[in-house]
Amino acid sequence: MQDEQARSGRPLAGATFIASAPRAGAFPPDDRPEVAFAGRSNAGKSSALNTLCGQRKLARTSKTPGRTQAINFFAAGDGRLVDLPGYGFARVPPKVRAAWQGLVEGYLARRAGLRGVVLLMDARHPLTTFDRQLLDWGAARSLPFHVLLTKADKLGHGARTATLRDVARALPEHGVQLFSATHRIGLDEARARIEAWLEDNDCK
Repeated sequence: MQDEQARSGRPLAGATFIASAPRAGAFPPDDRPEVAFAGRSNAGKSSALNTLCGQRKLARTSKTPGRTQAINFFAAGDGRLVDLPGYGFARVPPKVRAAWQGLVEGYLARRAGLRGVVLLMDARHPLTTFDRQLLDWGAARSLPFHVLLTKADKLGHGARTATLRDVARALPEHGVQLFSATHRIGLDEARARIEAWLEDNDCK
């Protein structure tokens, strides 16, 4: 799968890990387009990154919420993918969670190369309070979002259709789609949006 994407010239196929940054001073230079991945703890960010890039171990996956404790950067073509720590019910001390929040908000507010945010929501439990808070925070800063309703395979056809319709109606200004890493639902649509952002070299 990775070789097939690479032959087609798609940047996600050649994604490689660059750095894990527990503080802003450890971020790579802010000199190219970046796409950030955000979502509630255990929403499937790491699985989505791996599947979108056609790799099994690019991003670390874990059944323990809150495993990602820093901002992880991956090179992808001429841009970067950025895996943000999950928010919500991560099993970590409040002090640590507050530090993550400050790190993430600082990244989202100040990163000039940030072109968009892929927001992952469990299709069975979309638009949580934390999701809405992030969307509201991003709207105040004119950040574009593309929503992946993950684990869509766990819903029947009717429930999937209704969930997609309801979330799209609630977020008319953003792209919204169904997604499943295990059943490969929505891969092409998600890749197209991410790759378009990565190709946006217009410096802010």
